[in-house]
Amino acid sequence: MRSGLYGYTADPALSAAMDADPGKAWTPQEVLDIAFRHPPQFPPDASYEYSNTNYALLGLVAEKVGGHPLAQQFQDRLFGSIGLAQTSLPAADDTSIPAPYSHGYMYGGSFYALADDPYPADMQAAAQAGTLQPVDYTNQNSSYATAAGGAISTADNLATWMKALVSGKVFNADFHQQWLTSLQAEDPAAPDGQKYGYGISYQRFGQNAAMYYHGGELPGFNSFMGYDPDNDVALVIWTNLTLSPEGKTTAQAMLPAILDEIYAGLSLVPPPTPTTTK
Repeated sequence: MRSGLYGYTADPALSAAMDADPGKAWTPQEVLDIAFRHPPQFPPDASYEYSNTNYALLGLVAEKVGGHPLAQQFQDRLFGSIGLAQTSLPAADDTSIPAPYSHGYMYGGSFYALADDPYPADMQAAAQAGTLQPVDYTNQNSSYATAAGGAISTADNLATWMKALVSGKVFNADFHQQWLTSLQAEDPAAPDGQKYGYGISYQRFGQNAAMYYHGGELPGFNSFMGYDPDNDVALVIWTNLTLSPEGKTTAQAMLPAILDEIYAGLSLVPPPTPTTTK
């Protein structure tokens, strides 16, 4: 994101309020009020920083322009058109999850997930030793995510979505081309590294492996969803522990090993260090 707007999920006040009242229903205006208490991080288009504030604003723009609630527009224009029968944007006061579902856990408070902050050393040690137990965040109200990631889906539906999106079955030809050409290097010093555009990442992992993808994260859950059109590979990784005891985002941490299994000769995971015996 290149707007420079402060990402509201980085404010500790949000996670503190969520932990104090896990069932609280949030409005887009409430999370934007949190964001706008902070000055911009940089002038527009001067740098890159992922910010959920942009998506909250885009959700309100869509409701204004489309004339209907965002959930209805998602269903009518996106989910329904490609057959995502198990995907929805729940109402702000709805904390239920369609069965069957897995419970989602994480260590410590919501802030570690929302701000992507590593666990302190003592928490890591306690989690690894088993003396610190993870907290069940399954039914924490996700309305704070609004248009930034408040939808509920399944792995099968996400695979269908990514393939349809990348293959040009969601937008018309003109918009699809704009979407593809929106990709820019996140780090200008690494033009061949990870790129980000209109709600999508792109990365080449090797000579014969490249994916359009995105991640998702809520307290309790972490996900990766991608599609490689050259090899017709759809990949969804969904975990029910947001951060591992050593502080790694779980789905992303699994990605290199899984890609090594899918693509021959990739070798993203370094070989183990040989042990010596005496």
